[in-house]
Amino acid sequence: MKQFYLAKRKLQFVPAATILVALAISASTAAQNITTFEAPGAGTAALQGTYATGIDPTGAIAGFSRDANNARHGFIRSRDGGFTIFDAPGAGTGNFQGTRAYAISPSGIVTGFFVDSVNAAHGYVRSSKGVITIIDAPGAGTGPFPEGTFITSPLEINSNGTIAGYYNDSAQVGHGFLRDKNGNFTTFDAPGAGTEAGQGTFSFAISPVGEVTGFYFDAALASHGFLLDKNGVITSYDVPGSGTGVFQGTYGGGFTPNGNIMGNYVDANDVSHGFVMDRRTGTFTTYDAPGAGTGALQGTYPFGINTAGTISGWYVDASDVSHGFVRDRHGAITEFDVPGAGTGPFQGPNVYGIAPNGAVTGFYFDADYVVHGFVREGNGGGLSSLKSRGH
Repeated sequence: MKQFYLAKRKLQFVPAATILVALAISASTAAQNITTFEAPGAGTAALQGTYATGIDPTGAIAGFSRDANNARHGFIRSRDGGFTIFDAPGAGTGNFQGTRAYAISPSGIVTGFFVDSVNAAHGYVRSSKGVITIIDAPGAGTGPFPEGTFITSPLEINSNGTIAGYYNDSAQVGHGFLRDKNGNFTTFDAPGAGTEAGQGTFSFAISPVGEVTGFYFDAALASHGFLLDKNGVITSYDVPGSGTGVFQGTYGGGFTPNGNIMGNYVDANDVSHGFVMDRRTGTFTTYDAPGAGTGALQGTYPFGINTAGTISGWYVDASDVSHGFVRDRHGAITEFDVPGAGTGPFQGPNVYGIAPNGAVTGFYFDADYVVHGFVREGNGGGLSSLKSRGH
């Protein structure tokens, strides 16, 4: 995922394993309407645990767990707390291998990627009935990670079932792709994208009409936003103030309800800031969460957006601790923390998906760097009546 470039932070077939668990292990905090949860089988050592990523309009949450062997397993958590655990056919069971789920559509379709037993990556899509189809983009490399096909954002599937993602070829260069609900692929490269290992084009979000935004790394490993419009035309954009050094620059991250673009940019001091770009005028609105730090790898990291225009994400403070935020369509920002989250460097919540009603999901690192899922209930998408962290 895009932030992982910047911080500490990225063949035998077997049937998919599906386990229905009646109720999650959970803890609720009524004052904040936050519920924390653990996926069945999640490990309890550092960096093991439950990674929640996407949320649909019904409150179902998609994500993945990391078990005691550091293998990943996909999950869907229903609004009432029941879990379905699944593994893509061919997913490996060793360290770093297994199934990761990132996005869930309004109709319950889940997509993500898995790493097989030889450490090659493949995309997949899981239907609402539990049928899993493997996705290998044309041109994707077949060697060990980072070759292969990747879907890594909660914004990479739309209501039509079209999926956006990227693939790394055998030279480890990234390329964007679109896959429609019938399995047809379109691949593309942003003009100016580099052609060496680690460079290239990386899709991050798809709009309801099939437009794609994301970012590309040029030959100097600076990042630039791109837009693939509905006519297939690709344009690039850079937020004023974006840095031009390695991993600095503009990261396209999603679409507002009226088709404008949101994301983050990294300045010359390696600090991240949020932005919204008006596509009609080309003007940018930039913002920072009030508590965001101003040191390297600190700042504001928007990640999700809903149909009300509310943006979810997290910020890193001056002590390198993460905290959640939501920004409504009027620009009001609410900060929050999750009960049980650690308060040391690189601990705290990472906020990913946001539902139409404003409920957000993500995961947090506790004081031992164990990972736990959470959902924070919304109140209509804006949450604008709340102004201070922890309320």
